[in-house]
Amino acid sequence: MTAYDDLMAFQRDTTALGQVAGRLGWDQETVMPRGAAGQRSEEMAALESILHGRRADPRVGDWLDQATTDDPVAQAQLREIRRSYDRATKLPARLSAELARETSLAQGIWAQARAAEDFSQFAPSLSRVIALKQEEAAALADGGSLYDALLDDYEPGATAASIGVMFDDLRPGLVALREKILGSTRDMPRLQGSFDTDEQFKLSQTLARAFGYDLNRGRIDRAVHPFSSGSGSDVRITTRTDPADPFNCFYSTIHEVGHASYEQGIEDQYALTPLGCGVSMGVHESQSRIYENQLGRSRAFTGWLYARMVEVYGAFGVADADAFYAAVNGVRPGFIRTEADEVHYNLHVMMRFDLEQALLTGDLSVDDLPGAWNDRFAADFGVAVDTPSNGVLQDVHWSVGLIGYFPTYTLGNVYAGCLYESLGKAVPDLDAELAAGNTSSATGWLRDHVQRHGGLYRPVDLITRATGGAPSVQPLLRYLETKFSQLYDL
Repeated sequence: MTAYDDLMAFQRDTTALGQVAGRLGWDQETVMPRGAAGQRSEEMAALESILHGRRADPRVGDWLDQATTDDPVAQAQLREIRRSYDRATKLPARLSAELARETSLAQGIWAQARAAEDFSQFAPSLSRVIALKQEEAAALADGGSLYDALLDDYEPGATAASIGVMFDDLRPGLVALREKILGSTRDMPRLQGSFDTDEQFKLSQTLARAFGYDLNRGRIDRAVHPFSSGSGSDVRITTRTDPADPFNCFYSTIHEVGHASYEQGIEDQYALTPLGCGVSMGVHESQSRIYENQLGRSRAFTGWLYARMVEVYGAFGVADADAFYAAVNGVRPGFIRTEADEVHYNLHVMMRFDLEQALLTGDLSVDDLPGAWNDRFAADFGVAVDTPSNGVLQDVHWSVGLIGYFPTYTLGNVYAGCLYESLGKAVPDLDAELAAGNTSSATGWLRDHVQRHGGLYRPVDLITRATGGAPSVQPLLRYLETKFSQLYDL
């Protein structure tokens, strides 16, 4: 066997073990007994120690130095293994294990604090997570930006400066559109009444299938915070239900199906290799956001969804499909990022981007975080935060150490805007198909142009290849301006 063959055989086992770790995380968020949290944290730490040892194994470095190939796919495999190896060798094994242990515990503590509306229960755990992430960032940064060192794990090549430029380009258009909408006299209908949660969950499975999610290689469960987990032939998602708000369930499901479909759509030959997963979280979010918004919240698809809801719930106070479309897309300030309309959503992300940078650098202490959050929210949204679960405790990300993750949501929206313009040109009958509940042309185009490639191309290269141009905020702004100007008669 060649050095490349030896390396790939070793990498396959490492990747398989990583999938096992991911399955433990899924189990913890869905069916694990609450009393098992302490033991699970030790299990996660032990497994992470093994994974770190494999990723930093000196043999990997030797194989990388010896492996040569002219094959573009093999070159991409080597690129990704080198990136992982360089990162792993900078991190002490102790730190990797401590992060796995602490974040496993922190998830449960966060959930309990959120239910109790008590940030003080979570603050000590969050302080430990932040301290560990500061140590990790310092080890990776080599004297450079701490935030960039962590961001690069989720969006290779991105920096806080480049994200800041994107936000500066995006914010004025979003704010101007929001002000026009909030100044409109049009009043969007809202859902009223109670919607059986078991029926919501059944309908979420119908929606998942409609968007091409293969339930033979996946499953849907309920969790506090919806997420997608796994790759290849085992890709699982979760959703949540609320009797007063079925849209929370339906659009969380469609969003996570976008993530899961990306993983399920990757070429089989890349399974259990570095190319066998999404290339970045920004690209991942482009799939979840285009599924959820441009497709799932379109006038065409909401008409089909309205008919399904009438079948399940009978008359539920919304007059017709046009009123239902308006109800799905109403713009109003709200506390919860995952439930935010398309105009406000990125403003939620921008706020978190600034706060987590301040946490990482030490400019903001964990104890001062709730006040900083509430002040910033009032300034950006004009609404006072009423409870911690509607504020600083709403997102799971910081409890699991995902510092640097939040900006990829907006980057995903930007990528989705670019992809949607190209998709519309490639599928001229898109609205007619969506009105029939048929997403196959849209999801097929995304699978062919984005999903099947896995990690083969770098994020910006992938979007450029798919759309024929470099990523820009303008397609997203055009989409939002067109959609909401029509909705609100602007």
